[in-house]
Amino acid sequence: MSATSAANGNQNSADQAESTSIETDVVIIGAGPVGLFAVFELGLVDIKCHVIDILDKVGGQCSELYPEKPIYDIPALPIVTGQELTDRLMEQIKPFGAEFHLAQRIDQLERQPDGRFKLTTDIGNSFLAKVVVIAAGGGSFTPKRPPLAGIEAFEGTSVHYSVRRIADFTDHDVVIVGGGDSALDWTLALEPVAKRVTLVHRRDEFRAAPHSVEQMRALVASEKVDLKIGQVKTLTGTGAQLEKLTLHLKDGSEEELACSALLPFFGLTMKLGPVADWGLNLEENLIPVDTEKFATSEPGIFAIGDINNYPGKLKLILSGFHEAALMAQEAHHIIYPDKKLRFQYTTSSSNLQKKLGVK
Repeated sequence: MSATSAANGNQNSADQAESTSIETDVVIIGAGPVGLFAVFELGLVDIKCHVIDILDKVGGQCSELYPEKPIYDIPALPIVTGQELTDRLMEQIKPFGAEFHLAQRIDQLERQPDGRFKLTTDIGNSFLAKVVVIAAGGGSFTPKRPPLAGIEAFEGTSVHYSVRRIADFTDHDVVIVGGGDSALDWTLALEPVAKRVTLVHRRDEFRAAPHSVEQMRALVASEKVDLKIGQVKTLTGTGAQLEKLTLHLKDGSEEELACSALLPFFGLTMKLGPVADWGLNLEENLIPVDTEKFATSEPGIFAIGDINNYPGKLKLILSGFHEAALMAQEAHHIIYPDKKLRFQYTTSSSNLQKKLGVK
């Protein structure tokens, strides 16, 4: 897995739902660059965060869609890749000990009698927070479904678009379809536990990190992993349990393959998702905010980054950083209503430098 999958040791595994709600100052929905920088700005004013993301690693679009694509408009960094920017942000927020809950999605958000918000994820984890920050980019990532007849019947049981628990694939005949980082990462991660892992890709070239490709080819050479160049044609199973599939190979032949777990990684699309049901004012699937605090129509809920909208909005990472800074100032007034906030600069404040571990 990529370096950011571990979230610098602060990731809470999605292996098991919490039995009680996790209480925190702020829940940030979205672990992309803007969500990560929000951790920094909130940390400077003594606010603790939990960060939730539907992806299995931090970085949002930067890590998932263009980890090696150069970005040219980040201040002071003439050129930086999406993954490098993510890694730098993770290093920057390390002093604040944010906790990450990955591979899960906030499905419910409810105001509680005491004014706090209860957020519940699709795997049953729940959080109680005084402030919610939506930094979900254009919405939640939704996996693209392969064009295979009858695949819906197997989804959630033997067809999976993400890995929530590695242990669930123990002793399974796993077929992974795709040629990007997710396909290669999970080929490597599941090989030790699965009965057999087969990687299927339409061509013998991969878009994944070169080191991952080398590791995969080494496993193929040692006959620990099978590599098939072709495409999945049909699925066969009983009820919701997949049993086998048919491959159409590059040479024109067909091959039948035992398969009890299929992981297709065909990319992601963006959808607003459950946010649309949270009672917020929406305009063309974006969340209107003010430009003073970046507050939504619901007190205590803020929206920063590409998911918000206001006059003059520019969908830039830089703009999201600015929005995170102003949001944090207002969040402080909610978290600490009786505490005066004194604006300070990191260059001259010994207090801030102490928080950052530089003094």
